[in-house]
This record gives sequence, C-alpha cells and structure tokens, in this order.
Amino acid sequence: MTPFRSATALAAAAVSLSFATPAAAYPVDCAILLCLAGGWPASAECAQARAVFVARITPWPVEPPLQIWNCPMRASTGREPTPMERLFEIDFREDGAREPGPSPALPLELHLIQDRADVDISDPAYDFVRSIHVFQIEYWRRRNRDGDCNTTSNIREGTYGEQGEFSWARSTPARIPSASAFRPGTSCSDYWFRGVFVDWTDYEGTYGFEEVRY
Repeated sequence: MTPFRSATALAAAAVSLSFATPAAAYPVDCAILLCLAGGWPASAECAQARAVFVARITPWPVEPPLQIWNCPMRASTGREPTPMERLFEIDFREDGAREPGPSPALPLELHLIQDRADVDISDPAYDFVRSIHVFQIEYWRRRNRDGDCNTTSNIREGTYGEQGEFSWARSTPARIPSASAFRPGTSCSDYWFRGVFVDWTDYEGTYGFEEVRY
C-alpha cells in the first residue's frame, strides 16, 4: 500500500464526500486535506489544491492555508462519485501510473461546524493537520548613526488546534524553522526580511514547506 493509499484510506474511513447539488464544485479544502495527507501526489486535483494552499499565504491577507471547516462531509450512496471522491481512488505505482482503489462510504450525515472540522479529528492519525505551522515574518535590522543596533521584529505564528481550528499568536525569530530563508545572523549588519513560511508533515511523517517572499 502506497503512502497516499494509506492516507486516503484513513480519510475515507472517516468521511465520504457529497454535495448539495450535482452542479456544485467540490470544496478545494477537501482536496487540500487529502492531498496534504498523501504528500501532494502528482494529480490535477492535488496540483490545484496546492496552488490554493500557497495562494492563501501570499499577502494580502494571509489566510489559513487549510480551511477544514469549508469541507462539508456527508455520506454518498447510489450515485456517481464526485471529483473529490475520486481522490480516494488515486494511487500511484512506481512508474507513476494511476491505480483505482476503493471509495468507502459511511451511512452517516455530518454537518459543517464553524471554524473547525465537522468530525472528530483528535485521533493522532490526524496529526498531519495539526503539524501545519504558518509564520508571517517582518524583520528589519540596521545600525544607526550613533552606532546602535536597531531591530524591529514582527512575527506571528499560526497553528491548528485539536479539531482543526486555526489561531494566530505572537512569535520570535528563534521559532522560525531552519528550512526558511530567514537568516538574520548574529552581527548587526543591515538585514531585511518579509515573507510567509508554512511547513507540515504528511500522514507518513514526511516534511514539506513553502515560503513566499514579499
């Protein structure tokens, strides 16, 4: 079983997606959830999902990259699968070909809850959601005419709670992951950095990140 098959099997065991009308487009946050879990496999759905994920951290404003509360989850029975349900079937052999897999459904209807997942995601299997960290970084440093080193640091860190709720808090340069291009050093040389950094680990624990400078 490939990493994405195991990740989507996990998601499918919890939810099977359907939408109010056949004409409704699938919520991109459902795609982000599944593609992130599977390590962003090479598919059109996941390419679009990742583009939205990154666009959301591109100022302005900076938004939560995964908005799990915008992914409605309900049972599907007796109809053609939606585009999102097909994501449950995406799998990749080593040569990159796609293999279909099962798309389970639950006989249970779940309802959207504001600003959090509408199912219980407290299980450690969903730690890939809580692994997402967003850093909005504004940092300036220069030495003035009197020789004093002046530093202005405005950093906030966004994290996901137990049920996928997102919140911002003030942070520090020391909290910024080393994968970021942020490198202020220890001297008082002129330095300027503005950007948004997001990192995560997928369902299998593989690390990933994106950074947008502005």
